[in-house]
Amino acid sequence: MTDQNFSTQSQLRPHWLVVGFLLILLIAYNLVCHVWGAELRINLDEAQREIIRSIFYGVAIILFPLTNLLRFILVRLNQTMPGDKPAKQRYFFTTTVALLLIETVAVFGFVMFILGDDFNTLYIFSVLGALGLFLHHPKIHELEAIDEALSAKNQ
Repeated sequence: MTDQNFSTQSQLRPHWLVVGFLLILLIAYNLVCHVWGAELRINLDEAQREIIRSIFYGVAIILFPLTNLLRFILVRLNQTMPGDKPAKQRYFFTTTVALLLIETVAVFGFVMFILGDDFNTLYIFSVLGALGLFLHHPKIHELEAIDEALSAKNQ
């Protein structure tokens, strides 16, 4: 591992802290549902839950490619936008926005559980949220590309 690569990896620590926080949050509300699930449930009518669940599934299906597109656009903007913010700070905003957007999918499972759905729905949305965290984790090559573009622009 070169010094440059180690330096880049150390710049991604705050980014990985966001990923870790969101993963802990995902685990926490799954544990809350297991421990205090009976007290939290509203038990909405099945027909109403089915409509809400279908809407949530539709939004989740749309959010995955939309988040990917948004992340792509933000990375490109990080490379081209004027300003004196360093690459690390620009990329932190990009990863945080993408992770928060995709993590709303996991929150759908928690909401559905509160509304009266079973653990199956909670687990499906939680796994989708974890998949989103995996897909949109901080990537060294994106930060390096931003850093190189900014360096080339400043010279």
